[in-house]
Amino acid sequence: MENTIDWTKRHILKTSTEMLFSDDTPDFKYWRSKIEPWLSAIFQTEHFSLLVGSGLSTAIAYAAKIDAQGMGRLELDDEEYKDKIKSHSAKSASAMERGEANLEDDFRVALELLRGYEILEDKNHGTLLNELNTKLNEFIRAILSTERAFREKLESDNQEDVNQAIYGFGYLQAFLLSFSSRAASRERLNIFTTNYDRFLEYGCDEVGVLLLDRFKGKLQPIFRNTRLELDYHYNPPGIRGEPRYVEGVARITKLHGSIDWLFRGHGKIIRSLLPFGAGDNHPDIPADATKHVVIYPNSAKDVETAYYPYSELFRDFSTAICKPNSSIVTYGYGFGDSHINRIIADMFTIPSTHLVIIAFDDPGNRIERFLKDKNKAQYTLLIGSHFGDLQTLVDNYLPKSAIDRLTIKMKDLIGKRDMNNPSSDNGIPSNVTIQTEAKPTSAEVAEIEEFEEPNQDQSEDDDLPF
Repeated sequence: MENTIDWTKRHILKTSTEMLFSDDTPDFKYWRSKIEPWLSAIFQTEHFSLLVGSGLSTAIAYAAKIDAQGMGRLELDDEEYKDKIKSHSAKSASAMERGEANLEDDFRVALELLRGYEILEDKNHGTLLNELNTKLNEFIRAILSTERAFREKLESDNQEDVNQAIYGFGYLQAFLLSFSSRAASRERLNIFTTNYDRFLEYGCDEVGVLLLDRFKGKLQPIFRNTRLELDYHYNPPGIRGEPRYVEGVARITKLHGSIDWLFRGHGKIIRSLLPFGAGDNHPDIPADATKHVVIYPNSAKDVETAYYPYSELFRDFSTAICKPNSSIVTYGYGFGDSHINRIIADMFTIPSTHLVIIAFDDPGNRIERFLKDKNKAQYTLLIGSHFGDLQTLVDNYLPKSAIDRLTIKMKDLIGKRDMNNPSSDNGIPSNVTIQTEAKPTSAEVAEIEEFEEPNQDQSEDDDLPF
C-alpha cells in the first residue's frame, strides 16, 4: 500500500489497512466490509467525540428538500465602511487559510470596527450598530426559517411533504444513534458543533438521547462556569445501592454559541425559551441582537465578555479530545476554524489518539493542508460525494447501534454453535441454502462481554487497533 494520498481524486479513502483514490463512485458492497468493522472499533475507544459542522444541517435540508441557511457575505448599506469591512474580512480569512471570507468573517470585522468607533466616539458608531442589529436579526430569522420549514413539513397535511421530512429526519436519528449508543459503562460521547441551529438537539430529543451541557435549571437554564460531571443513573430492580449508568446519554457543547443563548445582566448567560422553528416575531428574538445574542463572534463590552463563554467551551473541547486513547470523528466540518484546528493538532501529539474525517469534499484544500505534517497512522479519511452523503454513510458504513443487544447476543450464540459443531449440518436438507449473518466484530465481542458481565468497575482495556 502506497503512503502517498492523491488529493486530486474525487473520492479518498484511508483506513489502517486500506486506501482508495478514485474519480469513480466506490462500490459500497465491497467497501462496507472494509470500513464498517474499522469504524466499529474506533467508536468503542475509551474517549470518543463527534465534531459536527454546517455540512450536517445542509445534508438534512437537502434530504428534506428545504433551503438551508447559507453563509454568504454581509451586505451593509453605508458606503463609508461597507467595502472596507469586506476587504479586511477577505484578508483575515486568507491569513487564517480559511479560503473565501463568509458571513462570520464579516461580522467579526464589523464588530471590531464598531468597538473602535465606540472608543473614538465616532459619529458612525450609531449607524453601524443599527445596521448590525438589523443584519444579525435577519441572520437569526434565516436560521429559524430553515428550522420552521423542516418542522412544518413534519406536521404538514401533505403526505409527500411529510415523507420528505421523515426521510431526512430518519437519517439524522440513525446518524446520532450510531454515535451515542455506546456501552453505558464507557465514557459518554462528547458532541461538539459549530452550528447555531438546533437540529442536533431536536434529533436527540426525538430519538431519546439524553443531552448534558453546562446549563442548569428548568424555567430559565443558566450557563454554569464550572463544568460539573453530572450523569444519569438508575437503580436495577431488586438491587439497592448499586446504581447503573443509563444508556443513550451524550454531552453536547456548541462551540460558537446558539441562537437561543442570551446575555442577561453582567456575566450571566441564559438559554431562552425560543422554540425550534419559532416565528419571526417571537419575543425571545431581541431587537438589539449584537448586545444580547450569544453567537460567535459577539459584541463585547469588556475583556470578560470578549472571551466568555467561548474560553470555557473550548476548554471543554481540548479536555475531551487531548487525552490518551481518544478518538474524534468530524462530519461536515471544513477545517476552516483555526482555533479548532489548533486543538485537534495538539491531540496528534498523543500517539494513542485518532482522527476520522468524513467530508463531502475538501474546499480550499484545507483538509490537505491540515494533515500535511500529521502522522498517517493517526487519521482515517472518508472524503467525497459518496462517503459524505448522509444516506450512503448511514446505510452502508456507520456501525449499527451498539444498544441493539438482542442482535449481538444472537450473533454470539450462532458463533458459539458454529465453533462447537463445525461439521454439523443440523439436519438441513442438501438442497436448502441458509444465509446467516457474519460473525461478531471485535467491537461487538466487547459489547457481548459487557452484556454478560455488567460490573461497571471492571477494566476496559479492549483489543483496539491503536
